[in-house]
Amino acid sequence: MLQNDKIPVAIIGASGYTGLELIKILLNHPHFFVTVIAASEEGGTVDEIHPSLNALCDIKVTKADAKEIAKNAKLAFLALPHKTAMGFAKELLDLGVKVVDLSADYRLELETYEKFYCLHEDKDHLKEAVYGLPEFYKKDIKKSSLVANPGCYPTASLLGLLPFGDFIDENYPVFIDAKSGVSGAGKKCSQNTHFVTINENIFSYNPLLHRHSPEIAEKLLKIIKKDFEINFVPHLLPVSRGMLVSVYCVLKEEIEPLKYLEDFYKDEKFIRIRKNPVDIKSTAGTNFCDIFAKRNKKSLFISSSIDNLLRGASSQAVVNANLMCGFEEEVGIPVLAYVP
Repeated sequence: MLQNDKIPVAIIGASGYTGLELIKILLNHPHFFVTVIAASEEGGTVDEIHPSLNALCDIKVTKADAKEIAKNAKLAFLALPHKTAMGFAKELLDLGVKVVDLSADYRLELETYEKFYCLHEDKDHLKEAVYGLPEFYKKDIKKSSLVANPGCYPTASLLGLLPFGDFIDENYPVFIDAKSGVSGAGKKCSQNTHFVTINENIFSYNPLLHRHSPEIAEKLLKIIKKDFEINFVPHLLPVSRGMLVSVYCVLKEEIEPLKYLEDFYKDEKFIRIRKNPVDIKSTAGTNFCDIFAKRNKKSLFISSSIDNLLRGASSQAVVNANLMCGFEEEVGIPVLAYVP
């Protein structure tokens, strides 16, 4: 089971962008090695699915089977759609395999999940799941066997908003204007992601009704005990990757936001406080979240930037796996941006 003291891991659902990013990170990880890459159907090798991995990884893609995975891996990453993920997670956890789930299946309280997704089929493990936002749940993640990796929009939004929770006036709504690279919509083409639609264009989708809105509101309530009215509007950018979130809210008192952010996150390795407005290129290819904030009297503007595929999915998942397995969170995590 061990190769040079490395921990064997499985990736279930490797055909998408997040699966590819997981493979890229884990190929160079000093403490993990990939023993299983599985999908809904058996077929070919990884480099046939992802030609960019040619001559780098030719692991055979097998049909996902929890019992077989448990024989060959101690931890599994689930890069699967919601509902599908919980079926595999339940089996793997019962077989003693640790799980980092990148779907929405374990992120929310039961009532919230069933209102916005579907009936939950693993209520027992749902109670045990830890939300995988390391800056706020690090101690719990270290002791957990099941981590629910946050969505990209909630990650960028919460990391900007949470520090100011005690200072935001609950009598006013919070507006979140979020913009994502088109890779966040996944590989499957749709009218919105068709080249002629997205090229030289930008537009909102599901304004005020997006399923990540209740995730943001629920975690704000759970972590800082404040019930804010969240107005969340996502947009698609005509870029491959990256995410820019702009938050608008009202303060109860005047504070110096940048100084406060620097103090709040002073011990966090993957948070960078910027003195000028953030951009998406500086975080592309990394696990960093860059944050900027500025106020005009009691009006507060917060801006955060992440790579939607990495900090918003795959690299954050590996950070969580590091913590679950007793390693330093930064081990094997990409930090060099794709610049220029």
